[in-house]
Amino acid sequence: MRNDIAVYDALRFDPDAHEAVWTGRMGTRAAILRDGFSLDPASLSYCPHEWLDEHGYIDLELARKYAHHLGF
Repeated sequence: MRNDIAVYDALRFDPDAHEAVWTGRMGTRAAILRDGFSLDPASLSYCPHEWLDEHGYIDLELARKYAHHLGF
């Protein structure tokens, strides 16, 4: 597998904390923006396109099985 897709942390605004907080998901720029989240540009990472689910987010089962550099 090649690391060929750029993925980012998806962030949502928490009105109680008055700041953006991590949603617990990483996905493509298009998926994150489509779903109304913001992305953290500093979290840029790359993963194989095979790890993405049908919604454009990383499938955590596959990432946990194969990842060593993303820290899942």
